[in-house]
Formats: sequence, structure tokens, C-alpha cells
Amino acid sequence: MSRIVKPLANPEILDSERNRRLSRLQARRKLWLEVHLWLGLGLGLFMAVIGLTGSVLVFWHEIDEALNPGLYRASIPLKAIRKPLDEILAAVERVTSPGWESSWVDAPGDAGMNYVFGFYYPQQTPTPAPEKAVSLNVAVNPYTAEVVDRRVFYHAWNPLRHCFIGFFFKLHYALLLMDFGVILVGAMAVPLIISVLTGLILWWPLDGKWRRVLTIKRRASAVRFNHDLHQTSGFYTLIVLLALLISGLYFNLPEQFRWMVERFSPLTPEPVASTDPAPGAPSINLDAALARSEYPGGVPQFYSFSPGDRGLFTACYRDVPELRPYVLDSRCLVLDRRNGELLQVRDPAHGSGGDVFMQWQWPLHSGKVFGWPGRILVFLTGLACPVLYVTGVIRWLQKRRAQRQKSGVGHKRVSDHEKYFP
Repeated sequence: MSRIVKPLANPEILDSERNRRLSRLQARRKLWLEVHLWLGLGLGLFMAVIGLTGSVLVFWHEIDEALNPGLYRASIPLKAIRKPLDEILAAVERVTSPGWESSWVDAPGDAGMNYVFGFYYPQQTPTPAPEKAVSLNVAVNPYTAEVVDRRVFYHAWNPLRHCFIGFFFKLHYALLLMDFGVILVGAMAVPLIISVLTGLILWWPLDGKWRRVLTIKRRASAVRFNHDLHQTSGFYTLIVLLALLISGLYFNLPEQFRWMVERFSPLTPEPVASTDPAPGAPSINLDAALARSEYPGGVPQFYSFSPGDRGLFTACYRDVPELRPYVLDSRCLVLDRRNGELLQVRDPAHGSGGDVFMQWQWPLHSGKVFGWPGRILVFLTGLACPVLYVTGVIRWLQKRRAQRQKSGVGHKRVSDHEKYFP
């Protein structure tokens, strides 16, 4: 039986089809270039400020402790024993102005640290005198349950009266514009995500020359160096930058973010504390309630609670041994402050996929999920934001200047320039 041999395709036809396909891709590329350009020019400065302040906030605990040793460092009496959590909470609530909505405190990292509580006061309620704060820090010695210091974290109306780190936080997530700024920064996350993705489309080499888009050319001209710096900075920070923008959208617009997540996976409802206790009901020991939980923790990380002894108390731990296979090894236990009942467990081993996705947002945003390497990656990505903005503006100005020279003596030089930098 004779074998049928297919005729070889005409090379000229293949080249023609390849050229038509390349022309279509280049036409689409011009559209994405316009989108990337105007999003970058319109929002790039804001992204630079948010990224730069975010880099500072990666190490905010270390910076704040260095600047305020009196707030954080505890005086340890001889033969000192830590007071129970209930006693510490009662002490700090006695000296705090009424009207606060929620409070949180990081667990002391070592024996010589105070509990530094943060109290949040809604804008519409009277702020504590004389500080006029919407967020107030109160430091308590864990061995004496005595209040040793207090400060304004966020001032009610004057950004210059925020504490140093508070100023950076407000600039980072609200651009110092109060509630409107929170919504504005959250809304900007969506077009910035589009800008990052269009940047990836423009980065992709249509000619298949990968080395050119992955490196900065040695001994290049200023024009080429600026182009390569913009391109490589965007590519190597792409994944981290997308994670930061998505998690930032969650923190600024939590209800809208939860709604979007629930389109894909159900979320566990927030727990609700029990009703008023019966007359004469005994108070519960929070330390004992946590100790007898069937879900043991790891290293205490932070606590949060609502006003009064009838609200919720949340204790969060890190380095939980049984959670190490999940990478995210943090667990939060939500208790009823009235009777110590465990209402909810939040960790990667419990809840829906949507719940776990939500749990990842803060560890990703801060980089803490991967320890020091993760924090350094977030720090460098934040620094890349002003680099991307400045190099993008320079690139735009270079192209404008090149366009003006097209009809003059610079035509040949401009054509070569566009050949290498489409």
C-alpha cells in the first residue's frame, strides 16, 4: 500500500499568516498601551504614596517601639507574676472614656513588654478628653495591672496630631482624607489591578526575545535604562503587587469584598454574643476558658474585644503546630465574655474556601505569612511603586518628545527608538 505524503505548506503563506497575526496583536497592544498609560498617569502618584508608606508600615512595630520605649517597655517588680487577662482588661476599661466601639492589643513579645491597647471611637461619638482621639493607645503593666502610659494614635480632626506611625497608616489607607479617603483608596484598587495586568500584556515579548524583557541591558543609554527599569520592576513585583492590591481592597471596602467572595464560596456568619446574664451570674476567667478549649493555640499573637463583659473576646495565636501543613499556621478563638463559651474557630482547617481566603488577606498584605522573607518582599514591592511611577512618567515624556521630532531631522533616530521600544 502506498503512503500518502502531505505536501509541505508554502513558506510564503506561513510568513503571511504569521505577519497578519503579529499585526493583530500589535493593534491590540496599542489599545492596552493607552489604557496602561492613562491609568498610570492618573493613579500612579497615589500608588507611589500608598506603596512607599506601605514599605514603612511593614516594620511599624519595630519603628514604634524604638520611638516610644516608655509606652512598650514594662517595669518588672521582683518575683512578678503576670496578672490574669480579666484583671488587665478591667483595669484598662476603668480608665478609658466611654463610647469606644472596639479594642485590640498585641500579646507582649517578651517578659519586659507592656500590653498596649488600642481603642477605637466612632467619628459620630464624643472623643475622649483631653486627647480628642478617635483611636487611643493605653499601656498597661502586665505584672501590676496598672495603666502606665497613653497616647493619641489617630486625632479626631488634625492629621498633624496623629502619632508618627498613625500618620503613616492614615496616609497609607486613606490619604489623610478620613472616611472618604478610605473609600477612595479602596475604589482605586480596581483600576490599579487593571493597570498591573495591562502592564503584563505590554511586557510580553511578541518576538520571543525573553532575555530582553527579563534583564536591564548593561551600558545602555538613559532611554533604554529607564525603559528596562520600568519593565523589570513591574514584572518582578507583579505577583506580590496584585496580592497587595486585592487585600487592600478587602481592608478598605470589606462589605463589598465579602459580597464578591460570597459569589464563589459561602462565608461563615459573624458570631453573636449571648443575651444579658441572669442576676448573680458569676464572671468567667478568660485565661481558664482559653486553656480548656479543645483547640489549643500556639504563641499568643493578639486579642480583641468589644465593650463590657457581655461582648465577644477573640484570642489569636501563631505557629500552631497542627496547622503547619496549611502554610497559614494562625488560629483565632472567639469566646463569649459572659460565660467563656467558644463561639467560633478561625483557621485554615475550619470553614469554607471563602473563609480561608479571607483569613489569608492580612498575612499576605503584611507579608507575615512567610516570615522575614515575606516582609522583605512586601517592603521591596512598596518601594517599586514610586519607581514604576517615575520611570513611567519619564517614558511618557520621552515618547512625547519623540513624536514632536518625527517630522524633523530626528526622524531616523525616532524610528530606531520605536523599533526597540514599541
